[in-house]
Amino acid sequence: MAASTFPVLQRLSNSIPLDGAVQLDLVEGVLIFRASVQVQARVEVLLEKQQSEGLTEAEEEELDCYEEIDDYLSFVNRTVRNAAAGSMVA
Repeated sequence: MAASTFPVLQRLSNSIPLDGAVQLDLVEGVLIFRASVQVQARVEVLLEKQQSEGLTEAEEEELDCYEEIDDYLSFVNRTVRNAAAGSMVA
């Protein structure tokens, strides 16, 4: 994915909580978006199960959705940090 290309989410899993899925943190004056503790815990459960016994097709899809969201939040956070850094220089 090119740095200038905005990622587009294709879908959200029904298991992803729409309320409380993202937490906001202020880091050096810049707003950072992170997966909530609840979402992080679910991802850990899925990753452990993937290692130990394997995931069902639905669980694989759920984990894929979480990975897409993580990529999306990472892009948003990079964009916000870059914009903040640019405004400090100007």
